Amino acid sequence: MKGSDLMSTITAVKACAATKCAFNNNGCTAVAVTIGGAEKAACETLTIIDARAGLSSANGQVGACKRLECKHNSDLLCTAAGINLDDVANCASYEAR
Repeated sequence: MKGSDLMSTITAVKACAATKCAFNNNGCTAVAVTIGGAEKAACETLTIIDARAGLSSANGQVGACKRLECKHNSDLLCTAAGINLDDVANCASYEAR
């Protein structure tokens, strides 16, 4: 997937239960999140500070996925219809190949 295919691979963050994250304001307000993590597939954009940040509405998207073993990963882009993040920002939509 390259160039012109990019717009067809933008994956929405449908739900995020990580309420301590500065980018969670009734949903993900980050422009784009990165999914990575050492043990589990997790949102590396998670930011825990005493502030709210990001977009004015919950329209967060997956910018990159570093979990090469996920069946939704194609050229570091997420091809899932949408993702959900749990209360500790693990990607509940992750599926191993």
